[in-house]
Amino acid sequence: MKNKKFNLTMILLLAVSMILAACGGDDSGSGDSEGGSDQPEFINIATGGTGGTYYPLGGTFADLIETETGITTTANTSNASAENMAMIDNEEVEIAFVQTDIASYAVEGSQMFDAPIETIQGLATLYPETIQIVTSAESGIESVEDLAGKTVSVGESGSGTRLNAEQILEVHGMSFDDMDVQNLSFDDSTTGIQDGSIDAAFITGGTPTGAVEGLAAQVDVVIVPIEADMAQALMDEYPFYSEDEVASGTYGLEEAVPTVAVQAMLAVSSELSEDVVYDITKAIFENTDSITHPKGEFITVDTALDGIGIDVHPGAQRYYDEQ
Repeated sequence: MKNKKFNLTMILLLAVSMILAACGGDDSGSGDSEGGSDQPEFINIATGGTGGTYYPLGGTFADLIETETGITTTANTSNASAENMAMIDNEEVEIAFVQTDIASYAVEGSQMFDAPIETIQGLATLYPETIQIVTSAESGIESVEDLAGKTVSVGESGSGTRLNAEQILEVHGMSFDDMDVQNLSFDDSTTGIQDGSIDAAFITGGTPTGAVEGLAAQVDVVIVPIEADMAQALMDEYPFYSEDEVASGTYGLEEAVPTVAVQAMLAVSSELSEDVVYDITKAIFENTDSITHPKGEFITVDTALDGIGIDVHPGAQRYYDEQ
């Protein structure tokens, strides 16, 4: 009988101990909802299609992050910028590649986004995606104002390029109403310039862009400049732009041509802790010599905040402040 009472007492004590331990566990975990320092078990990076730049760079970043932090990290294919913002918001990924302008639209809830996305913050800008106003020497077009009355491709409907074209024309006091607008892909745009069915085209992409290289093999390519005062006006109105140029020698150009660019960037979930994002940022920027992709030469800590346009995650900001 005594043994039975003793066993019952021990069982009750054990039960009470388990309840107290569970309560203590709840207290210790409550800080995670405020962005505590506990690191996740997995990190997923949304990139783009396998044929683009985002995917191979994402694979490199995943390797660096996993090696330096010990967090299992995977780069996933996606339909790129706009979809990637939704994937962060839906907690499908923690990091995503995106153009800086698309990230700004996501935060604002404008353009292709019906409502603001509040869960994304900036980690770093990476490399320029240059806005190129492409034409031929035969067209006689030498300035943005010369596009008036011409047939101009402004990119496919709903594309970032189309928005870039609209904003650039706006700061020049122009609009789509001033020209015969065509909504063509890059390949169709350069074909149109070659066969004379259009006069010029807006093309947003890393240089050299394949479609424009193909055109340059057939005709003398001209890149219409965006002069410094207009570039500054554009950046004042839309902070995700930065100054850029198409280098001499590209497409056979004899001199560099000034223009503007949006940036490819990494966005990160605001739900990740400051310590984790600090470690991720450090893993990338202290191992840039491991990036073998040609765009790797643009990825530097000195330019990591250029044209970022949205709030920077506190963990990334702490790393930059220490440099």
